[in-house]
Amino acid sequence: MDMDDRFANGAYIADAAAYPPRWDAAAAAFRDATLCELDVPYGPSPRQVMDIFYPNRMAKGLVVFVHGGYWRMFDKSSWSHLAAGAVARGWAVAMPSYDLCPDVRIADITAQVTAAVQMAATKSGGPIRLTGHSAGGQLVARLAGMDWDGRLEKVVPISPVADLVPVMDTKMQNDFQLTKAEATAESPIYSPAPATSVTIWVGADERPVFIEQAQALGAAWGCPVVLDAGKHHFDVIDGLAAADSPLCQALFS
Repeated sequence: MDMDDRFANGAYIADAAAYPPRWDAAAAAFRDATLCELDVPYGPSPRQVMDIFYPNRMAKGLVVFVHGGYWRMFDKSSWSHLAAGAVARGWAVAMPSYDLCPDVRIADITAQVTAAVQMAATKSGGPIRLTGHSAGGQLVARLAGMDWDGRLEKVVPISPVADLVPVMDTKMQNDFQLTKAEATAESPIYSPAPATSVTIWVGADERPVFIEQAQALGAAWGCPVVLDAGKHHFDVIDGLAAADSPLCQALFS
C-alpha cells in the first residue's frame, strides 16, 4: 500500500493548482472589506500571529478557524474569506498562523494553537466555537477536550487527520520525525471523547483515507459525521463563507 498516495489530495482534484491563488484573492478581498485586526501576536515567533475579523455590532462569541497544509504549508492569509459566514451571523473570527514542520514538532503546533485560542478569547466575550481543516481539523480536535472555562460550545473538525500513526509511513515523516508515542498522543482518535459538542465534516468525494479517519473518529467519540455530497478536500471548506450553508449551520447548531 502506497501511503503517500493515500494521503495525496491535489493529484486527484481537477485543476488543483488553481485553488491556492483563488483562495488568496478571495481572502485579500474579504480583508479589504471587513473590520479586522491583522497580525495580532500571540507568541514569540514571527508566525505566531493571528487575524481577527469582527461583525459590525457586539460579537455574539468567538469562532477560531485553524488552517491545514499537513503542518508544513500555508498561513492565515489564504483563508480570511472563510470567516464570512460566521461574521455575517454576528460572531468574531480569529485565524492564527503557526510555525511549521520541520522547524517545530506537531506537538509544538498544538501548543501554539492552544495559545492562539487563549489570546483570541481575550478579544471577544461569549462562547467559543472551533473549526479547522485537515491538519487544522486535527488541531481543533486536540483542543476539544481541554479546559476552556466553560466557554467552548462546539468543535467542527473538517476532514481531520485524526490518526497520525499511518502518516509515519509517508515521506512527510522526514519533516515530522514522529515517534510512535508522539503520533499517538497527537491523534484525536486515541483521546477520550470530549464533553463539548462535536460534529465531524468531510467531503463525500475526498480520498478514502480522509473519510475513513473521519468515520473512525466519529465512532470513537460517538459524535455525528457528515459526508458533504460532491465535495473534495479543497472545496469542502467553502461552506464556511456562507452564513446559511449546511456547514455553517452545523458550526452554530
